[in-house]
Amino acid sequence: MTTRRSLFALVASSLLLGACATAPQGADQPPIVFAHGNGDSASIWQSTVWRFESNGWPRERLHAIDLPYPLARDDNSKAQPGRTSTDDHMAYLKAEVDKVLKATGAKQVVLVANSRGGNAVRNYIQNGGGDKTVSHAVLGGTPNHGVWATKGFREGNEFSGTGPFLTALNAPKNAAGDEVTGPVKWMTIRSDNNDKFAQPDGLWIGAKGTPTNVTFEGPALKGATNAVLPRVDHRETSFSPAAFETTYRFITGRAPTTLVPTPQAPVVLNGKITGLGLVPTDPATGNYANNLPLPGAQLMVYATDPATGERKGAAVHSKTVGADGLWGPFTAQAGVPHEFVISAPGYATTHIYRSPFPRSSELIHLRAERIAAADKDAKSTVTFTRPRGYFDAQRDKMAFDSKALPGVPPAGAGVSSSKIKVMEDGVRAIPAEFNGEKIVGRTWPAAENRLVVLELTY
Repeated sequence: MTTRRSLFALVASSLLLGACATAPQGADQPPIVFAHGNGDSASIWQSTVWRFESNGWPRERLHAIDLPYPLARDDNSKAQPGRTSTDDHMAYLKAEVDKVLKATGAKQVVLVANSRGGNAVRNYIQNGGGDKTVSHAVLGGTPNHGVWATKGFREGNEFSGTGPFLTALNAPKNAAGDEVTGPVKWMTIRSDNNDKFAQPDGLWIGAKGTPTNVTFEGPALKGATNAVLPRVDHRETSFSPAAFETTYRFITGRAPTTLVPTPQAPVVLNGKITGLGLVPTDPATGNYANNLPLPGAQLMVYATDPATGERKGAAVHSKTVGADGLWGPFTAQAGVPHEFVISAPGYATTHIYRSPFPRSSELIHLRAERIAAADKDAKSTVTFTRPRGYFDAQRDKMAFDSKALPGVPPAGAGVSSSKIKVMEDGVRAIPAEFNGEKIVGRTWPAAENRLVVLELTY
């Protein structure tokens, strides 16, 4: 039985400990399978994979799954086009684990999950045979006791703490009342108070002032090692340097040598171009999320000037993607930012600006977008997005077009993107900065059915 204990991990102490650590080598490095959260994709693990690689983990032993339909059903028991049930999710994870075991020859894997991915991990280990194929399970920000826990309120949803799915997972497994299934070694990672889905008030689920009956401790599980990270947001429970350090130490028993991805040359990039499906991620925008490839989409890549966002010459890569949706491989210029331009029938021409890539990756997934109906009056629309975390006005140093980020509240970390509707004509530079990472894009005309995304890596 794993005893429950609390860890309080700080990045500063992690760096001190990491200075004298040595990464495990060779066969001691088990395959790791990463499971993303609700509405996300494998690309969200990009920087985490870099950190493992930078600490000596073989790239072929790091596998991020890409659930084709990543959104949960409104009611888990009722079929819903473009969404997955908990059984669907578990079956996909099980199949991916089987592939990794076969490819590596390993007997067991480590599962590392964020948010909803942890539901699939728990279901697989408890009900799908994963107790035999998994050695360690790490759950970052998983709402193990629900996003809400109110009798009679949306109990068919898998995120209901009083619903049948979580009630069954949390049922005591032994006389000690442990909520985790042995002999797997379990860790949960949670925020002390800044996770939007572990809040006593219903603000972030559209019910401000209504108790959720869930506390900041909601992601913790009896029988697991339960780590607490100060001030991290929901996604940072998995994707922050502190979360990586905590995860690495739990798997290996030692600190990593570095928390920063080390530079690599050459930098070879690849990924999948996806589109928008049937089920709205946000009905207000009209945009829809899935992880299916978008065959026929065209991609052009340009090196850009870091100060102005202007293109430095002709395209450095171009491709019309096939059935697999893969847009690479592409060898990027080290230390140079790039603009990725996606064109596809039924979509806006999507200009995605990224800061320089320090290492190679096959997880640079790109999504074609559509202009929202509410933005039709703008001369240009520019979205500043942080896929691996949220914006916190009290914690982060950030600016968008040299101003505060529109739509980001003065307190709390509940928003991961900010949009500016540019109302003047012409194309100009538009900068964005977050805790030292800076991206400069251009305000392409919406009248030409173009939109702009400035996407953070960290």
